[in-house]
Amino acid sequence: MSNQINSAIYGSAPTTRRDFLAKAMAVGGSGLLLASMKAWGMDIASTQSAPPLLSGSGKGKTVLILGAGIGGMTAAYELSKLGYTCKVIEARKFAGGRCQTARTGTVLEELGGEKQVCNFDKGQYINFGPWRIPFNHRSTLHYTSEFEVPLELFNNDNDASYVYHENAPGPLAGKRLRQYEVKADMRGYVDELLAKTLKSGMMDQQVTTKDKALLLDYLSNEGYLSKKDLSYRGTNGRGYKVNPGAGMTPGAGVASDPLAFGDLLQSKLGHIYHSVHEFIQQATMLQPIGGMDQIAKAFEKRVGKTIRYNTEVMSLRNLADKVEVQVKDLASGKASVITADFCLCTIPLSVLRHVDTDFSEKFKTAIQGAAYAPVGKIGLQMKRRFWEQDDGIYGGHVLTDIKGINLISLPSSNWQGKKGTLLGYYNFEAAAAEVSALSQLERVEFALSAGEKIFPGQYRSSFETAFSVAWHRVKYNLGGWAHWSDEGRANAYPVLFEGEGRTLLAGEHMSHLTGWQAGAIESAWQQIARIHQRLSA
Repeated sequence: MSNQINSAIYGSAPTTRRDFLAKAMAVGGSGLLLASMKAWGMDIASTQSAPPLLSGSGKGKTVLILGAGIGGMTAAYELSKLGYTCKVIEARKFAGGRCQTARTGTVLEELGGEKQVCNFDKGQYINFGPWRIPFNHRSTLHYTSEFEVPLELFNNDNDASYVYHENAPGPLAGKRLRQYEVKADMRGYVDELLAKTLKSGMMDQQVTTKDKALLLDYLSNEGYLSKKDLSYRGTNGRGYKVNPGAGMTPGAGVASDPLAFGDLLQSKLGHIYHSVHEFIQQATMLQPIGGMDQIAKAFEKRVGKTIRYNTEVMSLRNLADKVEVQVKDLASGKASVITADFCLCTIPLSVLRHVDTDFSEKFKTAIQGAAYAPVGKIGLQMKRRFWEQDDGIYGGHVLTDIKGINLISLPSSNWQGKKGTLLGYYNFEAAAAEVSALSQLERVEFALSAGEKIFPGQYRSSFETAFSVAWHRVKYNLGGWAHWSDEGRANAYPVLFEGEGRTLLAGEHMSHLTGWQAGAIESAWQQIARIHQRLSA
């Protein structure tokens, strides 16, 4: 059989990799396609920069898309260009899924919670879903470019911001430190130790004489070590006691004193940084001007006519030549059945597992294979941008170990404006579950009490209004994003990727970029290529 497959795929003529994969799909289905991609080191969710190049026409064929999030609208946009008739079903009154921005008038009611109506001032907002775009998420940037969504820089790492760990072991517990103090001192002390060890000859067996001189030069430069004795005594990069300025005293400034090395080691505050940033957590990222939902609105502008809003999916059936989906209009309560040649389901697995389907038991079990992360955020509108005016912090994050806070993110827009809206907490897992059990007023008090520890006399007095979300309590999400265990990736994920009958799945959960818009987009790209291949056969 393997020889027959090889012959069918390769034939007698040379083949490109794209041709090979297309033939592998036709001959052996998705299983052979995935095996071939894996053999070539091609992850099924590798970052892509453009949608697939599809030829032919989809005229006369209908694709039903469940969910008008970023993944669903990506599919509708690309398939419509091929001539397909797309029908998009969305339970909410708006599109975008988790790509939401809270601004004045935004309404949210969590399961079991009270109704919130955002009353931020005009121009103030908080991205309570996706909030930043890495430079290497080329798929997301493909659409911001194509749709002409203006972007601005998002300051994802600011050394001038604070780190505050009240549970740090040792004397640094509860001390507010600039991140550049911790970084400069830890690197300086460690570089001093290594440099003096090299100088003493204790590493002569590991380092050649030539490399030793080069390494000493690097360590002296990297750690701001004294050229005289290779000691670290501080650097102006860690800040001054009194900043330099004009005049005689203290015109040159007064140098600050380094933290004690032993205190730093004991505190473990050095864990706040790495040698380089993670692949998707760069120092500088991007955001749409005016809110992340500008991306969702750009999609909606192009595919909104295909979306049936305020409509909930009740059941899904795969038939021999079509799919049947029963839906309910949430305004009238009336049920109806929609048919199509194929279905692309982008409903989160946390929600899909509660929909009546005729999927096989194997497929239903696989849907249970991913956990969904409890995630919470709160936006706090401040009447004064004290972090800029008093502390000279422009964007970035305040890092803290206060349980349930994790970080406070300062806005990367409207610099030196009168007011500003910051992210008061961004919590996960058990901490998110605990905080989400609080009432809206209790959540605000929790966030203000924590922030006041870091910005005493500034935080509470500047507060005006708030808006919070617990994504695991939002009806059509039931979690922030999918979390796959190694076992789930190995067993459930391939089953779901394969789809069943005339239904395929897409969304951030069907990618290795869970929690990111790029995951939803690239998942949709892959699945529309498979739908087109199936319906063109």
